[in-house]
Amino acid sequence: MLGVQLGDHSDIEPFAIIGKPARGKKEGEQATVIGPNAVIRSHTVIYAANVIGANFQTGHGAMIREANTIGNDVSIGTGSIVEHHVTIGNGVRLHSHVFVPEYSVLEDGCWLGPNVVVTNARYPLSPNAKHSLVGAHVCRAAKIGANVTLLPGVRVGVNALIGAGAVVTKDVPDGAVVVGNPGRIIGNISDIADYNIEL
Repeated sequence: MLGVQLGDHSDIEPFAIIGKPARGKKEGEQATVIGPNAVIRSHTVIYAANVIGANFQTGHGAMIREANTIGNDVSIGTGSIVEHHVTIGNGVRLHSHVFVPEYSVLEDGCWLGPNVVVTNARYPLSPNAKHSLVGAHVCRAAKIGANVTLLPGVRVGVNALIGAGAVVTKDVPDGAVVVGNPGRIIGNISDIADYNIEL
């Protein structure tokens, strides 16, 4: 499509769409930049106005909305959705069927397991819901287990670990291990060998 800058040695599989204009924009009006060595698998849709680094890859049927900044060596799994105005650092891994809403921040090296849901609306369908959206902030090297839900605005600290199925309702300190619904701290990542935690 018009306005797409694709790096060398990239592989775009059939039925992928890159540079789709957002509503109200024309084709080619906003640039889409993807670095070298990308692997964009079939049925992926990447909207315009994204800036994506080198060695990017998607699973089948991923969707990435407009105006995101995505670093190098990022993988977004099959069926995952990244909404608009999201910041994703280097080396981030989103497993299959992950949902990341607008205004979320995922720092370098963090990992989101299958079916993780990040939320950003404190009061859905309220009159001012769209004006008070705030995504989660997942800090460097944090690990978020399968089927975890992160509530709006929570900060998951550096190298923290969230066990499978947890519902994170408040900020998580650096290095903390959190499990349950609502999520509760059970220890520190330095003692991980002492826990029986499923990711």
